[in-house]
Amino acid sequence: MEKSLELDDIDRKILSLLMEDADLPYTEIAKRVFVSGGTIHVRMKKMKEMGIVEGSRLKVNYSRIGYDVMAFLGIYLEKSSLYDEAAEGLSEIPEVINVNYTTGSYSIFAKLICKDTQHLRRVLHDKVQKVRGVQRTETFISLDETINRTIDLFGKD
Repeated sequence: MEKSLELDDIDRKILSLLMEDADLPYTEIAKRVFVSGGTIHVRMKKMKEMGIVEGSRLKVNYSRIGYDVMAFLGIYLEKSSLYDEAAEGLSEIPEVINVNYTTGSYSIFAKLICKDTQHLRRVLHDKVQKVRGVQRTETFISLDETINRTIDLFGKD
């Protein structure tokens, strides 16, 4: 790890607490870490400037708002040199929430959220298949997401 990107135990504790609950006020974090609120602000600013922390996100339970189908999509590209263009095209599809350039059978592995299987079918047919470079796809519907966690910064190697 670069010297400028090294984290100490206080930084790791701050990150761990925020990874569990991004809404936690800095004053509460300061109490739990036994430092001042100002220290939390300074360290968070430092970690943002270093690119360790990149904003924050709201975790939404999609099924509670009518999006009941989560699917993973293995995408075969016509040629791997089309990855950037295909990724840009996929980024314009609102139902595509995650895209990874991968090794193995697929060039791209993507995660989609749809209202139902008919919605998924329309997204695949009307949107994904029309992205330049996409040769064919394989769809995997998730029946249940059992684990969705962040990394334990204090875990053993």
